[in-house]
Amino acid sequence: MPADGLPWLERSALLTFEEIERLVRLFVAMGIEDVRLTGGEPLVRRDFPRLVSMLSRVDRLQDLSLTTNGYLLERDAAALVDAGIQRVNVSIDSLQRDRFFQITRRDSLPQVLRGLEALASHPEVHPIKVNAVAMRGFTEEEAIPFAEFARSTAFQVRFIEFMPLDGDHNWTPDAVLTGDELRQIIHAVYPLEELPREPSATARVYRFADGGGEIGFINPVSEPFCADCNRVRLTAEGKLRTCLFSMHETDLREPMRSGASDAELETAIRDAVWRKELKHHVGEPGFRQPPRTMSAIGG
Repeated sequence: MPADGLPWLERSALLTFEEIERLVRLFVAMGIEDVRLTGGEPLVRRDFPRLVSMLSRVDRLQDLSLTTNGYLLERDAAALVDAGIQRVNVSIDSLQRDRFFQITRRDSLPQVLRGLEALASHPEVHPIKVNAVAMRGFTEEEAIPFAEFARSTAFQVRFIEFMPLDGDHNWTPDAVLTGDELRQIIHAVYPLEELPREPSATARVYRFADGGGEIGFINPVSEPFCADCNRVRLTAEGKLRTCLFSMHETDLREPMRSGASDAELETAIRDAVWRKELKHHVGEPGFRQPPRTMSAIGG
């Protein structure tokens, strides 16, 4: 997130909860089984647990999950659980208060950790994962503390390689601390054993050899998993993106507001998915960072 923030969208530009529900029902009817609500930061959306409740009642939706920065999680944990959230990922790039502030520009690590504990008091939400972006020159010092956090709690820690989706556009290949490098740092102190990878999974998951928890590595830059990617993303204002790094989007909001039928929307979705990128080309010559950042995208 840039220091001066990002432009706010007009409320009318955002999909309403009812529009989101309609599209989710359509996606599920087409075979989608899992939906993750992400951002940006989804919990800043007013009355967000109501959206969770609406989606949790969609027939044949198997899994409803959330990714959040955790800043408002202590406030909303109980309401989210009551609404039907099943799994939650919380983004925390450092377990040290001063370094957390350096990354987020907020002195809110204690508040985020209280949110994690509030959520953990509801055993029906499982698993709870902690995501940390791996950046060279920063995350090396975080590897062992995060490993110990994973070993001493029920949370699965996952390191995600730094991707060119930053609002500051400061990403360079040299800034990427690879998952393999982090794994070696941790394995030298706490030996790891790899678990079988599930089809289309983004993470390579390891358990500690002595049985003390799990840790994962998501390596989209050094080890792209494009070949079996089965994900699409719907932005907060109703644009369908078939890859995080898409240069093109398919507008579903305006056709929907202009009276498009479900059959017409389904045709637009299928046409977009047939053109889904085969590879993201991050780090290759000629790669262009998409103009939309992670902070402007709602899942």
